[in-house]
Amino acid sequence: PVFAGLDGSAIENFSCVIYNVSLMSCTWQAGRNAPGDTQYFLYWQNSRDNNETECELYIKGENGRNTGCRFKNVRIETEGAYFLVNGSSKDSLIQFYDEYIQLYEFEIFTPPLNITVNCTGGPAGCIITWLPPRTSHVEKVECFQYEISIQNK
Repeated sequence: PVFAGLDGSAIENFSCVIYNVSLMSCTWQAGRNAPGDTQYFLYWQNSRDNNETECELYIKGENGRNTGCRFKNVRIETEGAYFLVNGSSKDSLIQFYDEYIQLYEFEIFTPPLNITVNCTGGPAGCIITWLPPRTSHVEKVECFQYEISIQNK
C-alpha cells in the first residue's frame, strides 16, 4: 500500500504488554527519517463495539516526544484491538502506522497465588499446592501449565 508522507517517518518497533490483569503498556520508536519536531499520537479501539480513543497517559522520550502509552482498566476481548499511531511535523507529512493485535497474546500473568509447601519428611516427600494466577480472560484453569524448579540446598 502507498501511504502519504515522508518515507521512514512512521513509528517502528511497536509492541504492547498487559500485566497485573488490566494494565497495558505500548511502546514504539520514532521513524528513522522523521523530522526532529515529529510528535506521535496513539488511538486505539478495543473490539468493534467501542469508540476509538486517544491515549490518556503518554510515555515521553527525549525532546518530549511521545514514545509510548500506558493504559488502565484494559479488558481482553475476543476480537483484536486496533491501534493507530499517526504523527505531525511542521516540515512534512508523517506516515501513520496501524495494526490489529490479539491482546491475550501479550498478557504477562501474575505468579500463581497461595503457594504452599508441606514436607512430611516421610516417603511422600513434599506436597506443593497453588491457585492459578489472576487473569481477566482465562476461564478454564485447565488451560494453565506450570513448571516447578526445585533446587537442593
